[in-house]
Amino acid sequence: MGMLKNQDRKFKLGMHSYTLHLSGFGESWGFQEYGEHHAFEQVKGFEDLVDIAVEVGLDVLHITLVDIQNDTSDEHLAACRKYAEDHGIELELNISFNAPSDPRVNCTIEESLHIAHKLGCNLVKYSTDVEHPVISSHSCLCPSVMKQLVALVEDFQKNIPLIEKYGMKIAIENHCDLFADEVIWLVEQLHHPLIGACCDTINSLMMMEGIEECVRKMAPYCYCTHFCDNRVFADPDGTHSLGTAIGQGNVDCKRIMQIYRDQSPMEMDTIDLEIELPLSGYTIEEGRELEMKALRESVEYMYKELGIGFNAAKIYGESNYKF
Repeated sequence: MGMLKNQDRKFKLGMHSYTLHLSGFGESWGFQEYGEHHAFEQVKGFEDLVDIAVEVGLDVLHITLVDIQNDTSDEHLAACRKYAEDHGIELELNISFNAPSDPRVNCTIEESLHIAHKLGCNLVKYSTDVEHPVISSHSCLCPSVMKQLVALVEDFQKNIPLIEKYGMKIAIENHCDLFADEVIWLVEQLHHPLIGACCDTINSLMMMEGIEECVRKMAPYCYCTHFCDNRVFADPDGTHSLGTAIGQGNVDCKRIMQIYRDQSPMEMDTIDLEIELPLSGYTIEEGRELEMKALRESVEYMYKELGIGFNAAKIYGESNYKF
């Protein structure tokens, strides 16, 4: 992996479509109950999502199968690809193997590679859905987890010829279910120039890892990131972590970007923002408006203060970031 230790590095600005999940994009996460699955109504389609990306100044959309209505016919994939390309928006595909609450995002490695290739994606990101023991705080690389990781290595290895055929970058995420060291173990075992990691900057909290500690560990392996900001606080009901627009929470976003600029390989060329606002306190219609507001504020902040993005220059003018 070639390293660019350079604060002048420029990145494209992407958005994980989960940011607009109240409009039915991305994934309806966390709604499994008694074996039932619940999903937010999809009030907009793929073309609307691309239009939003153009409107707010994104360069890349990080999408799930939900965003293309799980229609993987050649005709539909070609139409989605053309619409994105015609509007100057690049695509990345986000896949799960066994999502705990929204099976619409599930796919096999082989199937996902074919879909991503037809969409013209530059990268496929995988959530592994590995299960840890209930007492998870010290379960990193424990025997029950290692059995699952070995099976994942074998599955990815079987698909390396197809990965090479399509020249597709692969990123394996710490998706609320993998410690940083477990993602690194997978990437090192696969040991392939097209296979790296995806670090979600908030998911580390689910594994009781520090945010900066996790980013520092994973950055040298990262081909992708879900760049998040959260407000962390305690009240009589316990300790909470609630999503905010980027730059409005407790995460030192400038420090995180310094790490990525210094330590991530050149294969990581996009920073994908992700926002998960609280669900309570407003109607779903108000929530959708708040998501869009947070998206606009995040893009402007990331462009002006972090120096991320190209299309944003057409909307927000001159960046405050000094390259």
